[in-house]
Amino acid sequence: MNAEIIIYTGRQCHLCDQAKDILLPLLDQKKLHLREIDVGSDVTLQKKYGLRIPVIALPNGHEKGWPFTAAQILRLLE
Repeated sequence: MNAEIIIYTGRQCHLCDQAKDILLPLLDQKKLHLREIDVGSDVTLQKKYGLRIPVIALPNGHEKGWPFTAAQILRLLE
């Protein structure tokens, strides 16, 4: 199975859309899969991420909240 980046999102989240636009080019480059999780689907996730979305979780365990750049994500993936 390919490694993945998880993005915690919410409904009608324009910042989440911007974050995905940054991440999508990196996925092919780093051979990663993007899994999107809506924090509205789980009370625990709502409490942890609700006010911070979008938040990404990287394969190495690091998390990065918005705002972020492609360069920052690439550095975290190294």
